[in-house]
Amino acid sequence: MKTSTQRPVHLNLLKIRLPIGGIMSIIHRITGVAMFVAIPVLIYLLDLSLRDVASYQAAGEMVRSPLGVILLFGLMWGISHHLLAGIRYLLIDVHMGVEKETARKTALLVTVVAPVIGALLLWGLL
Repeated sequence: MKTSTQRPVHLNLLKIRLPIGGIMSIIHRITGVAMFVAIPVLIYLLDLSLRDVASYQAAGEMVRSPLGVILLFGLMWGISHHLLAGIRYLLIDVHMGVEKETARKTALLVTVVAPVIGALLLWGLL
């Protein structure tokens, strides 16, 4: 039996256009993994900051370095995105915001607002 539809032989993931909900979901998963991976680094910085005054200053210099600021922004953005997306998913679980247009708007809202909250948290920390 021959079918008339042509199916792709391979999927080019760079050409697939995901809806905003799919993009937000992927970012939610990435931020969850990134926060888990950041735990040993944060424990090390906490340990370093509690040793003595010189170590505390060294930990502060690490956090305020250009790489430290970028990583700290990524962490703050990840925490805020993961929290907002988690709240969105909880609301969807109780059947709030499941309509297509509302789901699209809330996914876009989470994706746009999370980096802003991350920047505000970073500004408050530094």
